[in-house]
Amino acid sequence: QMHLEESGGGLVQPGGSLSLSCAASGFTLNMYAVAWFRQAPGKEREQISCIKNVDHTTTYEESVKGRFTISRDNAKNSVILQMNNLGPEDTAVYFCAVGGVRASWYSAGCSAGPSEWDLWGQGTPVTVSS
Repeated sequence: QMHLEESGGGLVQPGGSLSLSCAASGFTLNMYAVAWFRQAPGKEREQISCIKNVDHTTTYEESVKGRFTISRDNAKNSVILQMNNLGPEDTAVYFCAVGGVRASWYSAGCSAGPSEWDLWGQGTPVTVSS
């Protein structure tokens, strides 16, 4: 059974760093695209980063460019989101998602909306506060 699990969230002071992990079980994660989304209280879920499965190119939402880095750790069958210089605006629940299990995902690829991603983790909360 395919399963994703996020970890690494927590409380951090402004300017601090966190490393989130999205670990897969039941399948090989690097065969699929992986995206990180976040959802702040009262807001819609937004994609902040994506790493493709074919060429492993990456994309970032404008507000996290230069601060966040997405990468694969194939030895651990996981995807990492390194988050630096965090601010209160980064407070949210962070989710990872897999795309490319269904053919429909490929119409938009990394730009696909939340409903087109095939598998989700349960989320890990990040709170940035002094």
